[in-house]
Amino acid sequence: MSFFTALSGLQASQTDMATISHNLANVSTTGFKKSRTEFADVIASSVATDPRKMVGSGVVVKGNTQQFSNGNFQTTSNALDLAIVGEGFFVMKSTGISDSVQYTRNGAFSVDSNRNVVDAQGSYLMVYPVDNDGNVTATGNDGLTNLQIQQTSGTPKATNKVVTAIQLSATSTVKDPAATPPPAAFKRSDTTTYTNSVATRVYDANGNPSQMTNYYVRTKGATAAVPASAGPPAVAAQPATTGTWDVYTYVGDQQMTVNGANKVTIQFDDKGAIMNQTAPIAFDQFVPTSGAAAQNISLNLANSTQLSSAFAVNNKSQDGVPVGQLSGVTVTDAGLIQASFSNGDIVPLGKVALAKFSTPTGLRQIGNSYWAATGVSGSASLGSASADGFGALMSGTIENSNVDITEELVNLIAAQRNFQANAKALDTASQVSQTIFNIRS
Repeated sequence: MSFFTALSGLQASQTDMATISHNLANVSTTGFKKSRTEFADVIASSVATDPRKMVGSGVVVKGNTQQFSNGNFQTTSNALDLAIVGEGFFVMKSTGISDSVQYTRNGAFSVDSNRNVVDAQGSYLMVYPVDNDGNVTATGNDGLTNLQIQQTSGTPKATNKVVTAIQLSATSTVKDPAATPPPAAFKRSDTTTYTNSVATRVYDANGNPSQMTNYYVRTKGATAAVPASAGPPAVAAQPATTGTWDVYTYVGDQQMTVNGANKVTIQFDDKGAIMNQTAPIAFDQFVPTSGAAAQNISLNLANSTQLSSAFAVNNKSQDGVPVGQLSGVTVTDAGLIQASFSNGDIVPLGKVALAKFSTPTGLRQIGNSYWAATGVSGSASLGSASADGFGALMSGTIENSNVDITEELVNLIAAQRNFQANAKALDTASQVSQTIFNIRS
């Protein structure tokens, strides 16, 4: 009998050491939860047995109980790295044929080639759909959906109107075509052939950006006398300068025309006010090089001036709307995932779904930091972070293993001592048996 009693102790100690070794092996596994081997003594008795003379029959392993205390938290630079502070599990849906649901504490997520948020195994992170205000629009198992990060936001609008208010300098050099020798013809790649330039970003019908550049060439200039002002003290007469300018316009590498002409002429009076372009300049229709629909653009220069001071751009605007490109993702403590875009849009994408169980120690470990529900654990209760007893979420953080190396090494030493003690008991029983075999009559 003592052989089997010692054997049960050896087997129990081996199980304990195997459990501790498994814990130590996963000390760096994100979201891993350690286990603890629990034992019970084995007693065989009957109603007629004197309780003072009962001898046990060894030990049995009652179970490996998982410990769901929080591990240490580690900060990262990825907003999609999530950690649960408190109770709860992330709900993951596999991408295989089974389409099964698992639960995990490993919140190290990334984006796959289809813009789905997935874990290292490629399983989808499940969320609740939300409206534009971030309110959940569906709940329960049937309401879950995989989280997908959209790349763009907004409806594009082609640029039709460009408004530019510039201040041209009356002291600029005149490039008079009638001069001898005449100045070099305008060439956009040669800065000596134009006086000033102004660039404005415009958009086609698909929201693609391009650069609209206006080149200003002063072709005429004249000085007129302004009469002295009346009344003391008298102000002496001052020269005032008129001016004529040619305007060349390009959108990207395409030159804009007005009724077939490749330039527009604007004039300023001796007070610096524009004379002949109070209405917008309507360019001929053109097809953008991006292949978008044909486009009409007008240029409004009505508030432009010519003064003796330096060149300046006083106002510049256009009415096109681009498509917003994804610029960042944020996750709130309540699990609301929002995407921000280059056009200023902030779009709620979903709310992280969390699961909890009445008896989490009854969950079945299935590897890859996944758990599956069992009859012992009960079915999953779904909800959102920071509500109904669920833990809060921390973005840019992952939960490390809750294994304490020092504690596990001490437990390993104790398990080894237990194994050695039971081995010694087995050896002693063997020696006693051998002694009995050697007894001679």
